[in-house]
Amino acid sequence: MTGCVTVHGEQALVPSVRKAEAAKVLADFTSTNNKANKNFDPKLMATIETGPLGASDVAGLQAKHANNPGGNPSYVPIELTDPSFLIPRQRGWPKWFVADAVSNKTKNGRWLLVFQRNSSAEPWKASHLGVYGDSTKLAFARDRQGYVEPVSSSGSGLLVQPGDLSTAYTDYLQKGSAGSAVFAAGPATSQLRTWRAANSRTATLATQYADQPAKAGEYPPIALRTKDGGALVFFASHHTAKDTSLRAGVVPPTNADTRALMTGTAKTSVTYLRLAEQAATVPPNAAGGKVVVLSRVVGLISAKGE
Repeated sequence: MTGCVTVHGEQALVPSVRKAEAAKVLADFTSTNNKANKNFDPKLMATIETGPLGASDVAGLQAKHANNPGGNPSYVPIELTDPSFLIPRQRGWPKWFVADAVSNKTKNGRWLLVFQRNSSAEPWKASHLGVYGDSTKLAFARDRQGYVEPVSSSGSGLLVQPGDLSTAYTDYLQKGSAGSAVFAAGPATSQLRTWRAANSRTATLATQYADQPAKAGEYPPIALRTKDGGALVFFASHHTAKDTSLRAGVVPPTNADTRALMTGTAKTSVTYLRLAEQAATVPPNAAGGKVVVLSRVVGLISAKGE
C-alpha cells in the first residue's frame, strides 16, 4: 500500500525556499529591476520590491518618471554575480531568505538582498538591501544541512532585541548616548550626528531633524544568527528634516526629484520625509560589545513645502 505525505508551509518546519528557486528569484529580480530603472517605471518595480526597499525605490522612480517620462537611455544595468543564499528553516508565514552577491554598483563590495513573501501564492519580493565591503567578514550559524538560523524579534538573547532596534537607533540619533548607548561609532551613527550638528545652520538656512522608529508591524525586522551568538539584523526607520529660510525672500533650494514628490509650495520651508533601511550586527547580551551599523540606505518618500 503506497501513499503520500503533504507538507504544509503553515505548520511544518521547512526550508523557506529551495536553492534553485532562490537563484531564479535573484535572476528574475535583476532583470526586472534593470527594466524598471531604465524606464523609470515605478509600477514595474512594485512587482519585485516591497517593504522599506520597495517604498524608497518606487517613490524615487515616481519622481524620475515625472521629470523624465522617456526613461534613462544611458542607464548602466545592475549585475549581481557570485551569489550565495542564506536560507532558514521556518514554520508558518511570512517566509524569507537572503541573497548575498557581488554588485557592480558597489566598488569592492557585496549586496545583501532580503526576499520575502506572505504565502505560496505570492511572488517573492525584495524588502531590504544591505551593502558591505569585502573587508567585512560575516559568519552565520548553520545547521548540518547548511541552513541559517532565523532570530525572533524578542527573546533573542541579543544586546538589543531586533524588534527594539529601530527605536534604539532613532533615540540615539536624537540624543546620542543619552538616548541609547549601544551603538559603535561609525558613518551611520556618531559621524552622522557630527555632520548634522555641523550643517544644521548656514547664513540662509536652518535645518531641524526628527527621527522616528518604524511603527509596530510596519516594517518588521529580519534577523539571522551569527556564529558568535549575535545576529545580523535588517531594520527600517523614518527621518524628517525641515529646512527653513532665515532670510525674507530666500526660498529653500530643492531639486527636480524633490519637487516631483512635494505637496504645497516652498516659500519659507521644506520638510523632507525619508525612509532608511539599515543592516547591523548585534552582539549577544552577555558578550559585551556594541551594535555596528554596517549599511544605511536612505530614500526620499515625500516632501512638503510651506
